[in-house]
Amino acid sequence: MPLSETIPQMDSSTPSAKATPLQAPAILNFVTAAESVDEERDPSPIRQYLSTCGNGAFADKTFASVMLICALSIFAIVLFIFTILVARSRPSLAQFGFGFFTRSAWDPVSGDFGALPFIFGTLATSLLALAMAVPLALGVAIFLSELCPAKLRAPISFLTELLAAIPSVVYGLWAVFVLVPIMRDQLGPFLYKILGWTGFFEGSNFGVGLLTASIILAIMILPIISSITRDIMQAVPTSQREAVLALGATRWEMIRTGVLRNARIGIVGAIILGLGRALGETMAVTMVIGNHPDISKSLFAPGYTLASVIANEFSEATGDMYLSALIEIGLALFIVTIIVNAIARALVWAVTRGAPARVH
Repeated sequence: MPLSETIPQMDSSTPSAKATPLQAPAILNFVTAAESVDEERDPSPIRQYLSTCGNGAFADKTFASVMLICALSIFAIVLFIFTILVARSRPSLAQFGFGFFTRSAWDPVSGDFGALPFIFGTLATSLLALAMAVPLALGVAIFLSELCPAKLRAPISFLTELLAAIPSVVYGLWAVFVLVPIMRDQLGPFLYKILGWTGFFEGSNFGVGLLTASIILAIMILPIISSITRDIMQAVPTSQREAVLALGATRWEMIRTGVLRNARIGIVGAIILGLGRALGETMAVTMVIGNHPDISKSLFAPGYTLASVIANEFSEATGDMYLSALIEIGLALFIVTIIVNAIARALVWAVTRGAPARVH
């Protein structure tokens, strides 16, 4: 029945047709009730669909619980890995204690082990790789984001990202057949002639060593840092660039103050991701670092990293103490990773002075 037929018709010419202040709310309530009756008799398609879906409170609670489990699983996985590493390395921990991380001995025959040369090799190659890769990666990112012509941006970006997809063993093979001869015959003698007085480029140069491993690591982490940095720089609003240019700044000043300043936190994150890749790299480093547990000032000297010693000697570990020492080296790599991430958080705080990143 139409709504107009359910409401009594009144003639406005008569005094009784004028609604008093008390009659107006009653008429509105009557109209609302009539409309609700019509909706119950002929519900809309949206209301019909919602009625068939049932109550969504259970689905919301289930979804929230599943997401909470996913978040807590990260803590569970980290705790599980740490527990297994500690449990399997217990014989070595009981034998050497904390001194395992400060001792340089590595003699599987006599059962004397220490992880200091491997920690030194890991930190030396990773930090040296960052020193070489970060400036080049920033230059590539700035060029692709701010200076590259539109026709060249897509091909160069594709090639840069393609470098990150190459397996590490391919990098290692390339380094063995190309980089090692160059380091032994051309680059090594040149560095010794120019910078031999520093003490970092002296001794026998066989082409394999810390410097060669650092170069191959720098090449491997370059596409990661540059790709992430480019994406972060492109996320900076165009209004920031236009505002700086409107103030009379040059293009370099615009990039430095309007782009890099606002993208600094993301750039630090990209560098930390590259450092994480360098710390855990195994095959390529194993093939060119020389695999000798020694601490040397010269970058020509062979060395070892935490990851490469596990990959190189795990299959040869016959005794329980030998196997436990290698697992404890994995524990050391785990701890070094945690320390590096803590330093990264402190670095981010130092850059932002404790303030959250924001666009000015």
